[in-house]
Amino acid sequence: MAAKAGDNPESLMTLATVYCLRNLRRTMCYQGFRNKLCLRSDIFLPSEICDKLVNTYMELVHTDSNFEPEESFFQLFSDPRSTRLTRVQLREEFVRDRDLEAIKKQDLIELHLTYCNSLSSRSLKALTCFRETLVSLCLFGCSLIFYRKGGAPLACNEDSDDEDAESPVSRQALETDFNFQGFNRLRLLNLGGLPDEVDAETLLKPLKSLTSLDLSNVQLAGTTFLTQWKDRLASLVLYNVDLSEELVSTVVELVNLRHLDISRESRRTSKFKMTRKILAAVVQRLVNLVSLDISGHIMLDNCTVPHFEEAMGRPSIEPCKSSIYPFQELKRPLQFLGLYDTTLCNVTHIPACKVTGSKNEDQVLNAIEAYTEFRPELAHRAINQLFDIARIQHCSQLLRALQLVIAALKCHKYDKSIQVTGSAALFYLTNTEYRSDQSVRLRREVIQVVLNGMEQYQEVTVQRNCCLTLCNFSIPEELEFQYTRVNQLLLKILEPARQDESIQRIAVHLCNALVCQVDNHHKEAVGKMGFVKTMLNLIQKKLQDRICDQVMEFSWSALWNITDETPDNCQMFLNCRGMNLFLECLQEFPDKQELHRNMLGLLGNVAEVKALRPQLLTPQFITVFSNLLDSKADGIEVSYNACGVLSHIMFDGPEVWSMEEPRRDAVMDKMWDAIQSWDVSSRRNINYRSFEPILRLLPQSIAPVSQHWATWALYNLVSVYPSKYCPLLIKEGGISLLENVLELDSSHPDTKDMARKVMGLCESFIEDPMETNHGQEANYGQRG
Repeated sequence: MAAKAGDNPESLMTLATVYCLRNLRRTMCYQGFRNKLCLRSDIFLPSEICDKLVNTYMELVHTDSNFEPEESFFQLFSDPRSTRLTRVQLREEFVRDRDLEAIKKQDLIELHLTYCNSLSSRSLKALTCFRETLVSLCLFGCSLIFYRKGGAPLACNEDSDDEDAESPVSRQALETDFNFQGFNRLRLLNLGGLPDEVDAETLLKPLKSLTSLDLSNVQLAGTTFLTQWKDRLASLVLYNVDLSEELVSTVVELVNLRHLDISRESRRTSKFKMTRKILAAVVQRLVNLVSLDISGHIMLDNCTVPHFEEAMGRPSIEPCKSSIYPFQELKRPLQFLGLYDTTLCNVTHIPACKVTGSKNEDQVLNAIEAYTEFRPELAHRAINQLFDIARIQHCSQLLRALQLVIAALKCHKYDKSIQVTGSAALFYLTNTEYRSDQSVRLRREVIQVVLNGMEQYQEVTVQRNCCLTLCNFSIPEELEFQYTRVNQLLLKILEPARQDESIQRIAVHLCNALVCQVDNHHKEAVGKMGFVKTMLNLIQKKLQDRICDQVMEFSWSALWNITDETPDNCQMFLNCRGMNLFLECLQEFPDKQELHRNMLGLLGNVAEVKALRPQLLTPQFITVFSNLLDSKADGIEVSYNACGVLSHIMFDGPEVWSMEEPRRDAVMDKMWDAIQSWDVSSRRNINYRSFEPILRLLPQSIAPVSQHWATWALYNLVSVYPSKYCPLLIKEGGISLLENVLELDSSHPDTKDMARKVMGLCESFIEDPMETNHGQEANYGQRG
């Protein structure tokens, strides 16, 4: 059988790394002075392992809410004699000055800092410690690193552990003492988002050997300084840098460029018009170019070949057939061409192996891939276009699409626009149409990023998208690995202050599904989170509004499921005025059959708990249950469940029946009449995981009617659904208990007759275990 999309297993290295990070004190570390985490003295780790530990640690911090960051984690790598770091990637506000100071003795070759807005000029001092070895440095989005905290001079304060007590970074206290003097090995530098107050030319002047430079979103006072690297520079990124004739003239002098990016975020912000002459100059002068990005520019019409003159045949990447005039002069197709938010992406023949744009799925996916890390504003738009493709058309590159959206959501956990569009795209990419092609691992990744979004954003659209996406999964099976977390998030959504009807409805549906068909310890754990109280609060609100809708019905259904064989949850229901709400709902909504069925199913669970039955034994409740025996709502379900509640109460004997009205024998007569009226071949809207609560009513003479109800229940289930319930009855010892029924003089003849039929059906099933009801099964919505 072919492997499903995304089914490649994690490497042993990755699994071992994650395990060590989750269990630092049991593997590599011990608790030192003042609870400081210390590396064991017998541990010596090479750079391959140390790099993996640090980079995986950062990923877990940002994507796994169950992972607890360690305050002194980076201190573990302070001594290069026991740990070696060479390539480190850190991102977001989590990274502090002290973290870089902790590793300043390492001989780093690569250091990538992205959106690290908690860093101040103290970290510039730490950077100078790496100047002799650093080859690649990224400071993208780390604009505050060029400012002092509280106006303090540039210093490496090794003794300051309490960074939170320090003054915040002041935008006025610009650091003027730092430059790249001594960074002689530095070849790749990303200064994207450099503050306007920092003069790029002065800062970069000491660097003589750069081969790659990224000045995205940097305002350049002049451009001629770029020519100091004209013989070496292979990659230049000037995204969102205002183009001018001067800048273009400078760029085309950099004749060794292989990658040039002069793109913009949007045509709406562009004053510069990309002419045929400019494109021709780029192609003619930069003969080594393999990658070019001109996205977001206004293109003049004279750049493209008229449609009627375009080369015939299928789309071609051959330069001679190019629909874009200047690119006909290319010696070979480009490896990459960025045409996002331009009119050029719509032409037929584009001489590039990979093109970004919005014309088709391939271009859109290329855009997401190219722009996710450093240009979330573009990735957001491209993901929105992917959403339309998955919703309206068909996504033909499912695995790639899912992986790209997942990567974007992980990378930009704190970007609301990415979270909104990404979660919406995931809803369509995980629906039934694509489900069969997805592996367990891939679907778990989707669940993780969806829960991250729910955790980070309380905004309505994100919450709705995330909840809808979860509905595409088999519940509870596929969510069980995050069972506690998903329940906590859903209950938070259902807090009284949140009243968005659509989210409420979806969240209650998910809660109901999560507590259906799970082990009792899961139900008990969810009950302790406040599940019962939350559902009752929703019911109370609906009662106040005099509305019986899906939220009301799902809430009672969820309570039915969570109280199944869990006495603690049943007790919570009673403690939280559950019985009063039951009576009020009956009175307010006398014709709501589904509601009545769910409420009576829940009370059946409560009645199964001997210690709680006295709270049901009041004239008011017994009268209500007795009257419901006559109900025809939802077939026999309401009558059946009411009779079940009374059967457990009757099982406690006449001595507990202290009320004068209604009389015990009168209620029992009504129970007999009700059972006699039911059709034993009725198909059921119910699911039993265990017969234990029913079986305990069989071998007794205290209440023959309870015994009769239990026997009828077994007869109905094994005759209508033999393949499911015959094995269950046999497994739980029901046959011997039915034999006891036959031996008891107190058993009613009709009860004995049904007991023999149940035993006969089970015996026949053992001899011929084939489905006898044409493969039809029960609706596993709830268990009574």
